[in-house]
Amino acid sequence: MASLLCLSLLAAAAAATSPGRLVPFDLLYADGVRAYLARDWARAAELLQRALHSYAGLRAARRACRAACAREEPFPGGPGGWEAALLGPVLQRAGCLQRCLGRRLRPAPSAHRASRAVRRDFERREPYNYLQVAFFQLKKLDQAVSAAHTFFVANPQHLQMREDIEKYRRMSGVKSDSFRDLEATPHWEAYETGVQHYDADEYLQAVARLEESLSEALSALEECRALCEGPWEDEDEEEKMQPGLYEAIAAHYIQVLKCRQQCILEIATKPGRISATEDFIPSHLDLLQFAYSQVGNQTLAAECAASYLLFYPMDEPTLEKMKQYRTELGEDAAVAARQSIQHYVQRSLMEKKLIYYAVEHLGETFNDPDLWTPDELIPENLKEKHREDQEKQKQETLDVEERGKRGPLPFEGIAVTMDSQQMNGTQRVVFDRVLTESECKDLLRLTKAAGEAGDGYRARRSPHTPHERFEGLTVLKAMQLAQNGDVEWRDARLLLQASEKSRKIIESYFTPGKKLHFSFTHLVCRTAVDGEQEGRMDLSHPVHADNCLLDPEGQECWKEPPAYVYRDYSGILYLNDDFQGGGLFFTEMDSVTVTAEVHPKCGRLVAFSSGKENPHGVWAVSRGRRCAVALWYTHSQEHAEQERVKAEELMKQRAVEQDQPDGDKHEGTDRSSRSSSEPRAPSRGTKPADQRQRPGSDRKQHPKVLRARDEF
Repeated sequence: MASLLCLSLLAAAAAATSPGRLVPFDLLYADGVRAYLARDWARAAELLQRALHSYAGLRAARRACRAACAREEPFPGGPGGWEAALLGPVLQRAGCLQRCLGRRLRPAPSAHRASRAVRRDFERREPYNYLQVAFFQLKKLDQAVSAAHTFFVANPQHLQMREDIEKYRRMSGVKSDSFRDLEATPHWEAYETGVQHYDADEYLQAVARLEESLSEALSALEECRALCEGPWEDEDEEEKMQPGLYEAIAAHYIQVLKCRQQCILEIATKPGRISATEDFIPSHLDLLQFAYSQVGNQTLAAECAASYLLFYPMDEPTLEKMKQYRTELGEDAAVAARQSIQHYVQRSLMEKKLIYYAVEHLGETFNDPDLWTPDELIPENLKEKHREDQEKQKQETLDVEERGKRGPLPFEGIAVTMDSQQMNGTQRVVFDRVLTESECKDLLRLTKAAGEAGDGYRARRSPHTPHERFEGLTVLKAMQLAQNGDVEWRDARLLLQASEKSRKIIESYFTPGKKLHFSFTHLVCRTAVDGEQEGRMDLSHPVHADNCLLDPEGQECWKEPPAYVYRDYSGILYLNDDFQGGGLFFTEMDSVTVTAEVHPKCGRLVAFSSGKENPHGVWAVSRGRRCAVALWYTHSQEHAEQERVKAEELMKQRAVEQDQPDGDKHEGTDRSSRSSSEPRAPSRGTKPADQRQRPGSDRKQHPKVLRARDEF
């Protein structure tokens, strides 16, 4: 069972803090991988579990020793001057750590120093990737599922594991509670549950879970800080001139301080994400303050407000709340910030002062992880850069409605059917009559090539649902097919023209005066699989945002890879409506509350900004075939669609050939048999990636393959 595996890991970690032999985890890991490659599944599972036990035990031993040695008696006083007073405690702490780790670790502590690559594998939970296969081969399904889920939580972009997880969900006999994160961090579980209760106005439950989260987060922070006191790592150390005594001590000490400061980012980063939640500790206090006031506990509400003011002493709403609490509790009531928070803030500020001194005088660099650091602490020469960064960020995050002031449309006859207000959102619009019925038919004729020799799918199952078949065609592929005589040149040219027309409309409407470049263009069809629609519950395309990773539980949208963070606007140009389902819908950040729907029809263009303000999905196509041109745009020229440039070059080349005396002036008459070099369907290992959850492992080399699944 998954619970047994979890308990065994916890037990091993606890046991490792007591004296006993602990085999180096990197050796166990190497042996486990060798057994895996030899298909010795039982031995692989045993060794990989032991490696995880050893890794957890090593970290536990280091944390325990650092905590124990921090409580040691101070170095005895006496003559020796300031050097003895300064270095005495350091020497004593070093001796304590050496003795403690020597007692707890067998063989010697030095035997447990693994390479950076191996440590990175464990940080990324790579052993669980091997474990899930080994357990599956051993027919230990519950343990396979828990290992797969544990790996996937930290690696949500991993294509193969996503497919394995979906298979497990469809297997009979797999229980929902088998999908357990064996490396779950207690503070994140409590935090997300607490926020859910808070959003549901269940304040008593919210208080309990948020208090638990805050306590666990502070505890995790202490563990992280303790591990910062490890060996000094510098990949280029051998190439540098070795520093003197005091320079070396100062450099190592500053490295430890910076590591400690970065710990807040580690605990504030949800597993599987790269970006940390901003103001993670202050946000707890802000939520708790309001929740306590709602349940009538003004004393604790005031305590949380006072604690929050340690981070932001000039925050006006909280200052107003404090006045209100003092009035309600009486002026004589003692209202003070929590001691744990006072200690956290004072210690952090002391460390920042030392780090900023090193930045100013010793040439160090520092990326402050906190938004609440007081300005007076930052050296003047850094404040200017800080102000420039803030101005740049402010410019980039101008209110989207301000950036999207409506401009005049560049073509006559186009109608704005729905605007943002009618669609209950921000920067959303629907245009009609962008294409004629005749143009839609011509592009639909082109979609037949998508099924036969498009992006390599050949009408295989959709990347988003097993209940639909998928066909896709890029502008470059369309031109190449026309060049080979497989499609009409005029149809391929129409795809270029229709997408360019859409670009001009969207640019004119949303960003007049600011150039939009194509990011990607994709002619896409989805066809319902006959006999597989009864009782269907899934979507044609799950709810997502186009330039960030939507996290409905945390009400966040993470602007980080594998999302296409450079995308600014999105569009869909519909070609038909002779099918059932397949409509576009927008939701709130929860991905559940539908705010607007758009029904496809020939020549209808729906456009919207690509960020978190516009989560959207596509209802299941339950009958027939839905075709559309999916479009993404960017203000960044460096991310402009290169395939489009090549497609336009082929079109220009075709125009030149048409003007030649011997050139073929009759489009469509140069059909030839299919070339033997026709692209094959991508293999399992290079299957195109979902834009939100599957990053391209080789985007530069294979942009077409990796982007082909990035459609509506």
